[in-house]
Amino acid sequence: MTDLEQRTALVTGAGRGIGRTVAIRLSSHGLRVALTARSRDELEQTASACPSETLVHTADITGAGAVDSLWSEVEEAWGRVDVVVVNAGAGVSARVHTTTDEDWQRMLDLNLTAPFRCVRRALPSMLEQRWGRLVVVASVAAKVGEPYIAAYTASKHGVLGLVRSTAAEVAASGVTVNAICPGYVDTPMTDATVAGITEKTGRSPDEARQILADKQPSHRLVTSDEVAEAVWACVVNGSINGQGINVDGGAVQS
Repeated sequence: MTDLEQRTALVTGAGRGIGRTVAIRLSSHGLRVALTARSRDELEQTASACPSETLVHTADITGAGAVDSLWSEVEEAWGRVDVVVVNAGAGVSARVHTTTDEDWQRMLDLNLTAPFRCVRRALPSMLEQRWGRLVVVASVAAKVGEPYIAAYTASKHGVLGLVRSTAAEVAASGVTVNAICPGYVDTPMTDATVAGITEKTGRSPDEARQILADKQPSHRLVTSDEVAEAVWACVVNGSINGQGINVDGGAVQS
């Protein structure tokens, strides 16, 4: 079966930002879309913008049993999950020697362990039907190191390794596994980074935002639509596999 309109997608972190844009994009192509995040209000807003059928599941994706519970609900409603976009994530900023065990673990739990559990849970039915698409929204921090984000960078390097190894394992099965590696995107997560820079440096919000924009050679923030376009390419093109696709205005050439 190749008709995407008959398929089911699941998007984590779908309440806002990249996740919301990706969910709407998938829905606009006729896929049923299961949405999950911690805020039901934000998920309902995303659902209202999706033209196709949606399912809303409120959860902390890092919780014990959260991934299994999510999949069980979607499978009960729609039978299977064909496309998974693992987007939920967060960052923390600190010098290495001031990074706490709690912050380190939080980055690993959300940015690495939760994606691993999603991949593990999704694969059996995908392999059985010999078709599936797994896309992890990582970061250019999966490719290079920057100061003050060691915990975040380590988790993103790890998830790119997960993607590459899994892709190699399932390459002959009709299932593809890819990562999207954005630079700084114009989302609420970047707004939080701007606020942190302002608090720590005394720069104005506009100055802080420009600092982040200038990290891209285009001197602007990436848009969530541009990230969603890269996700969509991984869904429709079965020859894209095992890739970490940079969406960063040319900052990291690979």
